[in-house]
Amino acid sequence: MKKIIISAVAKNGVIGRSTGEMPWHSKEEFQHFKSTTFGFPIIMGRVTFETLGKPLKGRLNIILTKRSNFNYNFDEVKIFNTLTEAYKFCEEQNFEKVFVIGGAQIYKEALGTIDEMLISIMDFEADGDVFFPEIDKNIWEVASRDRRNEFEILTYRRRK
Repeated sequence: MKKIIISAVAKNGVIGRSTGEMPWHSKEEFQHFKSTTFGFPIIMGRVTFETLGKPLKGRLNIILTKRSNFNYNFDEVKIFNTLTEAYKFCEEQNFEKVFVIGGAQIYKEALGTIDEMLISIMDFEADGDVFFPEIDKNIWEVASRDRRNEFEILTYRRRK
């Protein structure tokens, strides 16, 4: 099973605000995110899920939280306490891919476990206080670039 981080990142590294809101709206980037993740499980932290307000359609929504007895009344949501448990579940279900979609704490934790990153570098800086973790160029290399109107998608793979 391929484990992939997917994120949109402003030029200054911002991915959001601690209030949970996105500091920008890009229909084009949202379409890329949707078409890439559709049909696959997405793993996110509790705060990210609460910001969305409801499960994203067409995907199994996996929420990571340390809160015990935490529950959402949605069929398409699974809750786990650790990233390892979430991965194990996805492997048992024979998913081809799983996407880690945030937030910052989940990205940081996942960096050591994933195979690939799809990072949309937006064409602007954003006002926010939540940042994507630093990408270690000794571990990760840009395997491809895909230019869009409002951003460029960088595909990172682990160096051999």
